[in-house]
Amino acid sequence: MPGITAILLSAGESSRMGQPKPLLLWGGLPLVQYQVSSLAEAGASPIVVVLGPNPADIAPYVRGADTLQTIINPRYAEGKTTSIRLGVSQVRDDVDGILLLAVDQPRPPDLIRRVIEEHLSSGALITHPTYNGRGGHPIIFAGSLKQELLAITEEQQGIREVVARHQQSIQTVAVDSPIARVDLNTIDEYKSALQEFGPES
Repeated sequence: MPGITAILLSAGESSRMGQPKPLLLWGGLPLVQYQVSSLAEAGASPIVVVLGPNPADIAPYVRGADTLQTIINPRYAEGKTTSIRLGVSQVRDDVDGILLLAVDQPRPPDLIRRVIEEHLSSGALITHPTYNGRGGHPIIFAGSLKQELLAITEEQQGIREVVARHQQSIQTVAVDSPIARVDLNTIDEYKSALQEFGPES
């Protein structure tokens, strides 16, 4: 059934964080579980979660959606593009959109839902939120761009190449919260974001 398939990228090495990002608590849940639940509540289905290091530690928390698939990327050390391509390879050809979100980019369901609705109503090839004119995530690609996403490489800067190719068909969604741009790369960034944006436990 056409719709928005979400790919949650959870295969990073968390080297700067010093502990597995998917297991950081956010709203009283491991971050990977919060993200899956948020995507599901926003209307994304199915949800594909790409795991990398220590999958046995993280997989038990990959829950919170009815249509959920977990896949392990054995090549995670080669870069994020390997996880994106692996996730995209699981997407049906007739989907309306492919949503990409990293596990270290916590997003509330209302923000994700708004980006999904704008994408479906606009007919744009690419849709993403902005805050104060600066781009954020999640980013949604039209299903017609599946083959282009399967061809991305680290050398060509991954999805940036696809975005650059379709600058004339990008729909931006202005939001009023900087949560659209939050990335959790270090423990200090995590603590700061948790204090400012963390949902109630």
